Amino acid sequence: MRAVKENESSRGQPIQRRENRTAQIYEAAARVFCENGFGQSSMADVAAAVDMTKAGVYHHIASKDELLFGIMSYGMDVFEERVLDRVEKIRDPLERLRATIRGHLLLVTRDRTKEVTVVLNEAHALHGDYRTRIDRRKRRYVRFLKETFRELQQKGFIREIDPRVATFALLGMINWTYHWYNTDGRLRDTDLAEAYIDLFLSGLLSRDQPACGENDAL
Repeated sequence: MRAVKENESSRGQPIQRRENRTAQIYEAAARVFCENGFGQSSMADVAAAVDMTKAGVYHHIASKDELLFGIMSYGMDVFEERVLDRVEKIRDPLERLRATIRGHLLLVTRDRTKEVTVVLNEAHALHGDYRTRIDRRKRRYVRFLKETFRELQQKGFIREIDPRVATFALLGMINWTYHWYNTDGRLRDTDLAEAYIDLFLSGLLSRDQPACGENDAL
């Protein structure tokens, strides 16, 4: 977990390593917000989770909103590092899309990172500049997906569909998965990822384009 500071990182976000005690507060807050929801959680809950007084927490953190922003910023760091940064440079747009679906789905189901879950659940709770800064990072991914769908259309790989519709349909499908997927169930996350690729692309691809690559079949 990282701290919110005034200086900005290479991603344009105010993120850097916290000292140990502050890191513990952010970790505890991420757990509390993930389990109970941001609106139902108080700073007293966070303080109890890290065995501190509220005054002690406020010595390190200015506000509950700052806590949420720091958690969501770290969640976006995780997503960009483990998914977006790895797929942006794939030249083949069809393989790029497959890799994106696979990476995004596995992050949501396998890692179950508390901060990523908070990003999915609590975006509505951010306001003002904090909301603007997180939304700016989310728009980078939305633009990437829309551009990928446009490129696929230009190359004749997929049928005509509004790239915005395709983008938000994909995001809705993947981001909702953590609500129902059980890591201890009979369905492996890798099988689920490939099933999602097949299911989503089957509705988009031209007739002569296989939904799965030669080595991607279930």
